[in-house]
Amino acid sequence: MLKRIVVGLAVAATLSVVAVCVAGYGFHRGAAAEGEINSLPAEPDEVAVQNGFSVQVVVYGSPATEYAARGKRYIEALENAEYELRIHNPGSSRVAVALSVDGLNTIDARHTSAWDAHKWVIEPYGTITVRGWQMSSENARRFYFTTERDSYAAKLGQAANLGVISAVFFRERGQPVTVTQNWPKPVYGKEDDTRMPRERAEQSAPQAGAADAAKSKSAPAYPPPDDESAATGIGRSVRNDVQWVHMDLDPKAVSEVTICYEYRAALVRLGIIPRDYPKPNVIDRRERAQGFEPKFCPQP
Repeated sequence: MLKRIVVGLAVAATLSVVAVCVAGYGFHRGAAAEGEINSLPAEPDEVAVQNGFSVQVVVYGSPATEYAARGKRYIEALENAEYELRIHNPGSSRVAVALSVDGLNTIDARHTSAWDAHKWVIEPYGTITVRGWQMSSENARRFYFTTERDSYAAKLGQAANLGVISAVFFRERGQPVTVTQNWPKPVYGKEDDTRMPRERAEQSAPQAGAADAAKSKSAPAYPPPDDESAATGIGRSVRNDVQWVHMDLDPKAVSEVTICYEYRAALVRLGIIPRDYPKPNVIDRRERAQGFEPKFCPQP
């Protein structure tokens, strides 16, 4: 079945027009790390991998340490820190990846099934880096960790899936048949180079999620967003040229990688990382208790 896919323009003269999906974000190659672990907490890792397909959360230029626990992969979110997603295709076939952050597609901010979602293209053995929400055919706005209340999803009224990054991979069955340059309507709101202030949420949020926001009103009630838990905001504008192609994809996904992120306090409460301080030994304190100190009164 033909699916409409978004790809980036060429990064360098040696790459074809569909070589990578994000032009301004760089091009990387790298080997996959160990397979995904769904067990008790283990040693920290830096790559979430499934069937060789990998996703890294890169913060301040370095992959975030990952922890395998509770049948999931976790990373620590650093409040106000920008991050990007580095995604690797280990195979000899081109793939399309449906990529969502906080339950929203990173291309159009919609919440759909992975099959119905707009997707990014990755060349054989290639790696792409997605740094933000794609706002038009030329610009994206950076991901950054923030509170639930300040998140992009909350501003669109879709706060049911915060704290999760998901990538689902589909292999190509044929060659691309159509290339279009126009970005689909509706057009997102006016772009600027600063993060979206909380008080401007309603007037500045992209119109693309309006239909989904209307649907959410009839959905089951969820706890309101708070200021204690991590989510992803919509940050500064960066240049990122993309175009659309049609691909014939195998409807069966070949891999799915999911990463959860939380602030350190939440990771400690979940038992995923140790406390920053030793837990008090109540029995030892009580055993050392005395009624009086064997000394005179101290000088003032």
